[in-house]
Amino acid sequence: MMAKRVDCFKCKYFYVTWDQRFPKGCRAFEFKTARLPSMEVLRASGQPCMRFERKGDK
Repeated sequence: MMAKRVDCFKCKYFYVTWDQRFPKGCRAFEFKTARLPSMEVLRASGQPCMRFERKGDK
């Protein structure tokens, strides 16, 4: 069973950093990365990101 890919660009916690080595960030998990944060979460935990919240949702 394939895990559904989380699109960080649609998440309210995603942000772009000024750090050239780690240009993508996640405010929910408080880290910066070179890859998409959801891919780092999947790699580290084996689970899709559970903190995803679509931008604009209340």
